[in-house]
Amino acid sequence: MRLRDTPTVEVTERLACSPEHAWALITDIELPTRADGELQRAEWLDGATGVAVGARFRGYNADPQIGEWYTEPEIIEVEDGRRWVWRVGPPQAPLSIWGFEVDPDGDGAVVRQWAKVGTGRSPLADFIDQHPDKEGKILARRMAVWRAGMEANLAVLKQLAG
Repeated sequence: MRLRDTPTVEVTERLACSPEHAWALITDIELPTRADGELQRAEWLDGATGVAVGARFRGYNADPQIGEWYTEPEIIEVEDGRRWVWRVGPPQAPLSIWGFEVDPDGDGAVVRQWAKVGTGRSPLADFIDQHPDKEGKILARRMAVWRAGMEANLAVLKQLAG
């Protein structure tokens, strides 16, 4: 695994609720704060109150090995009731791109959360530059952290969906 390949992580869960209810759940930016993961707190910025293209929010994160930091993602894509995507970092060189998607599935809904490493300079890229011989191991660990956080998010969603 190489950083230049912009690796992606994706998790999927079937929920016992309508797609509309699943959409309401996944568009709550505080949802991941209820799960075991890096996001500790989230708040809308610039008067935003919900998912819309151009809306921004601040996410406060913590990791025992990395420390504490915050990001100010911008929502870059919304397909109402189906998909929303946010970018961390500048448009021309994002650090990462994240998304949630909902699809109907019989009497329930399938929810996906995914994230892709971006092409921008990040602390992760800087750390890999300091340890180029360990790039694969560093990326595998970071992708495992992302996956665990997403799995925890979807477990909370499954609980909330009933």
